Amino acid sequence: MKKPDFNEIILNSVTDGVFTVDSDWRITFFNQAAEKITGVYACEATARMCWDVFRANICESQCALKNTLITGKPVVNKAIFIVNADGKRVPVSISTGILKDENGRMIGGVETFRDLSVVEKLRQELEKNYTVGDMISKNHQMREIFKILPAIAASDCTVLITGPTGTGKELLARAVHNLSPRREKPFIAVNCAALPDTLLESELFGYEAGAFTDARKSKPGRFARAQGGTLFLDEIGDVSPGVQVKLLRVLQEKEYEPLGAIHPVRADVRLLAATNKNLAEAIEKDCFRADLYYRLNVINLNLPSLVERREDIPLLVEHFIDHNNALSEKTISGISGPALNSLMNHDFPGNIRELANAIEHAFVLCPGGLIEPKHLPSYLHSGGNDAVPCTLAGMEAQFIRDALVRNNWKRVAVAKELGIDKSTLWRKMKQYNIRAEISSP
Repeated sequence: MKKPDFNEIILNSVTDGVFTVDSDWRITFFNQAAEKITGVYACEATARMCWDVFRANICESQCALKNTLITGKPVVNKAIFIVNADGKRVPVSISTGILKDENGRMIGGVETFRDLSVVEKLRQELEKNYTVGDMISKNHQMREIFKILPAIAASDCTVLITGPTGTGKELLARAVHNLSPRREKPFIAVNCAALPDTLLESELFGYEAGAFTDARKSKPGRFARAQGGTLFLDEIGDVSPGVQVKLLRVLQEKEYEPLGAIHPVRADVRLLAATNKNLAEAIEKDCFRADLYYRLNVINLNLPSLVERREDIPLLVEHFIDHNNALSEKTISGISGPALNSLMNHDFPGNIRELANAIEHAFVLCPGGLIEPKHLPSYLHSGGNDAVPCTLAGMEAQFIRDALVRNNWKRVAVAKELGIDKSTLWRKMKQYNIRAEISSP
């Protein structure tokens, strides 16, 4: 009777898939979890080339195990997809290492992999619940915007998007376009603050040949290029009075005249505009036309600053890590508690754009694994934030406190804002020992 191999017994008892290869890339061991995840029996996998069994999206050009055997550096928790025996894509997380004999000579490699199907399903549910277009949020103000966005997109009304710089105004404009009946037509964006008045006018409306010196041939403007689609005017508060008059005519008459043209051109364009300025104050100072403002402000969508939606920071960090992983050859598995804590306690004057830049900065310095405070820009980890709780429970307690303060400790209003039952809120307050003078129930 064959003596039991305790190494095999142990490896077959773990829930992670494990397989080993020799120096010719032929599989020498395939555990029971590997069978379950791939749908391939060990007897069928053994002695076959690893890429014939473990069919992954990185096998041909970026094989992690091959890279480990060449460089000697292990790969840890790299997210990839494999194709199982039924032809279905399965998300897995892989780690690789070198196999050596008792003399320290390399004899092959080992790869472990974990089925992420449940995690992927939860991630997709999260994206479905908290995502509209390229925007992600579970903040109550943002959720209200997400709720009404389909109805706004279905109409053809003008929308004015307001909010501080870096809050994602263009992303929201794109979401409106992509949900609208015009989504198959162009989305054209113009930064009005980036162009001088004379150039902005020709960029918007185009010009005819001979309209001015060097205008040897006609050039269509952004309105013409957006025909049938959507034109997004960013930083509309910086437009000169002369251009404001022409924009007003487009909104009123649905037509415009290119520079040097004799006849007006019909404009079948939906107009979306955005600004970080207070246009009501600009009207009082005679810097912006009131009639244009009312034409633009049919629907107003105001985006909160990131400091008003701190609960979105973990979601956004995960999103930016996934995005940068896809663009780079690195595999960053996540962010450490202290690093996330540093981000949670920063006020982000540059809002989401600043957060995205901070994660991109971390990708440059982080070799792999978790992003640590030392990988973040120096201004984010120089304030001694270690005393603030960085656990999920600590963050939840802080969000509840902030909501209570915002609503003058009125539990009914807080429960409604957070989307939870009043009894759940009371239980959470007891759990986190949140006590204060409560003005009303």
